[in-house]
Amino acid sequence: MTTPQHQLSGANQADLDAARLLLARLGVSAEDLLSTPANRAPVPTFAEYIPIVSAAVTDGTRRVYSSYWNRIENHWGHRRLDEPTPSEIKQLVEHIKTHVVARRNARSGRSAGEHLIAALRCLYRHAEDDELITPADNPASKVAKPRRLPSTRRAVADTRLAEINHIAASTGNDPALDTLILRLHTETACRRGGALALRPQDLDPTQCLILLREKGETHRWQPISPTLMTHLQHHAEQRGAPRTGQLLRYTNGRPITTRRYDHLWNRIGTRLPWVATQQISTHWLRHTTLTWVERNYGYAVTRAYAGHTDSASDGTTTTYTRATIQEIAAALAALTGEPHPLA
Repeated sequence: MTTPQHQLSGANQADLDAARLLLARLGVSAEDLLSTPANRAPVPTFAEYIPIVSAAVTDGTRRVYSSYWNRIENHWGHRRLDEPTPSEIKQLVEHIKTHVVARRNARSGRSAGEHLIAALRCLYRHAEDDELITPADNPASKVAKPRRLPSTRRAVADTRLAEINHIAASTGNDPALDTLILRLHTETACRRGGALALRPQDLDPTQCLILLREKGETHRWQPISPTLMTHLQHHAEQRGAPRTGQLLRYTNGRPITTRRYDHLWNRIGTRLPWVATQQISTHWLRHTTLTWVERNYGYAVTRAYAGHTDSASDGTTTTYTRATIQEIAAALAALTGEPHPLA
């Protein structure tokens, strides 16, 4: 005996209705089923995936995000990447903001919250690239970063800068090193990472240029004064810096680290209370030099002097108005009062 055709159609329709009801309750559409590959790799936990991403990023990125990845692993190490919701990320941000180490220049943990979201976005971008999640499943992209407040840093007055240099040159266990560090940053407006990455092979004595390697894996040739070039060469020779190794070193030949900067500013702050009160740091020297360059040589030269790279938001005009290295050298010569070979 054969089953009537209308009974088959009825049974199929009931199955379809049941499937639609189940999909609606799960929040899944037929398009989701078609667009999602059936053989997608299982989503790893944070504890499993963080080391993979950490090994894939640059040293600079790892240095900035590692402490935040550690906190994420402490809280969510056992959870899969696709489990936290945007609301849970917001809750974690607030927890981190309220438990951050309090510093005198802290701003209610805003920076910690911003960096935590950035660290999570980095993880989830790699998860998207590895096809572990889809862009629509990325919860970190749905959480806004805290609005960044204006910086309190500003240019240091000439008289105050002279006080800083005097303390560095007359105190401490290595005044020669400390004054060299301050002059290097004052002349070039380089970042701390650029100074620490400087090598003897990055010096061009003929043209008085140094190769700065800074954040974002950027490289640029920066003019310096003949006096600074002489002191850098002498420092490298006297302290045994290998040609391909770090240039700035202690008297025993050991490379310096960021701790030297911390000790330097702590020492200056104990003798100049206003330095400690305002939390003056090496980055203030960058502000000081770039402010002077902008006031005297304009925006284009300042942008090049700072080593800022072009971005899509800058527009195409910056391609044609980019300052030359000769213009940077001319600004440096006026700043230091010394002639420069390229000016």
